[in-house]
Amino acid sequence: MADRILVVDDETIIRESISFVLKKEGYFVTEAANGKDAYEKLQGDSFDLIITDLEMPEIKGIELLDHALHINPQSLVIIITAYGSLETAIAALRKGASDYILKPIEFDELLVRIRRLLEHKKLALENQYLRKEINREYDFSNLVGKSPEMQKVFDTIQKVSMTDSTVLITGKSGTGKELVARAIHFNSRRASKPFIAVNAGAIPETLIESELFGHKKGSFTGAVADKVGYFKAADSGTLLLDEISDMPFQLQVKLLRAIEQKEITPVGMTTPIPIDVRILASTNRDLHREVAASKFRQDLYYRLNVVEIHLPSLYERKADIPLLIEHFVEKYKKEMRKDIKGVSNDVMRLLMQHEWKGEIRELENIIERAVIFCTGDFITLQDLPEFLHAESAITTPADRASLEIAINDFEKQYILTILRKNNFDKEQTAKELQISLPTLYRRIKDLGITT
Repeated sequence: MADRILVVDDETIIRESISFVLKKEGYFVTEAANGKDAYEKLQGDSFDLIITDLEMPEIKGIELLDHALHINPQSLVIIITAYGSLETAIAALRKGASDYILKPIEFDELLVRIRRLLEHKKLALENQYLRKEINREYDFSNLVGKSPEMQKVFDTIQKVSMTDSTVLITGKSGTGKELVARAIHFNSRRASKPFIAVNAGAIPETLIESELFGHKKGSFTGAVADKVGYFKAADSGTLLLDEISDMPFQLQVKLLRAIEQKEITPVGMTTPIPIDVRILASTNRDLHREVAASKFRQDLYYRLNVVEIHLPSLYERKADIPLLIEHFVEKYKKEMRKDIKGVSNDVMRLLMQHEWKGEIRELENIIERAVIFCTGDFITLQDLPEFLHAESAITTPADRASLEIAINDFEKQYILTILRKNNFDKEQTAKELQISLPTLYRRIKDLGITT
């Protein structure tokens, strides 16, 4: 589809000459004899580019520029000006014009500038589209879960996203802590700026200060060039400090200073560098216990824990498992171009009963594998890993006709799962099951659960 260009000039010969040249190049051209005529056309139609003279009756080029940008802030505007009005043209650039060209007009030069501007606009729109696609993946409204526990998480993400407060994201490995951090970033005012995730536990202790804050050439053996650290790389954006509990104790005070003073001092330098970074931190440990054991600084803990988002484990949000299964089936069947409708009832029953030690990450891996091996409309038990086949034999009642056996078997497996989770602490298990301790003891005995 041809680009649409509006040509505005009160001098007929100039206006018609420009239009003639542009039409020969394949552009769709509309003419306006003055600023007022152009303004009316802008209100009723859209254009990819506007070429306008500066000096016109009724509405001058500068005023038309204001109107055009008000109607569409992404408008491209080329100003036509005489040499004597060059200062006015420069003022127009400051107000948002894309380019200017001097009279007498060199049409070859005009065409080059038009192509360059339109190509740049196309690239900008493509980048904007790609960014929206990336952002959509991390949009909090697309995170999977309808359970009350996850609705609370979504509500918190929505409230903290538009602030610059530090957030501590807690939960077991595999529950999606980084996904939540990205959702916060991509729904914040910093969404167009860098998001950098750093695993504090994956960097050698001797290098972590340099990796975070950077270093000056020659500051230590092996520092053969200046290095920009993660803090500076994330400037104006968001920095996720993953597994913050693994941060060396002696470095925690420097991290605290960087957060509070909004400045860093690279290794080998004495002058602090100002930074503007939003800090998110995540951990799979209980930082409160780490503080009590003197393994984590209390002042840093309170500085990070302005808002805490705790991600529940799958055993706390079993109602979300079918949604997650559907989500991952849809994801991987599209990637692998397979026409799979879902999972069989046996598979759903088994996955609901499985003890997800690897949390959502484990569930996703199993579904990805199942989609690879699935050859029919539905994923069956045969498409699952071998260790789940063994669970299937245990959890599937031999007498399918007996509802009582099926209920007792499910209850036995469920109680055993909660017992294991709580290291066979019966009092804690009873609380979680919302039954009395004597009732739990009776069910353990009746169901033949070995503790």
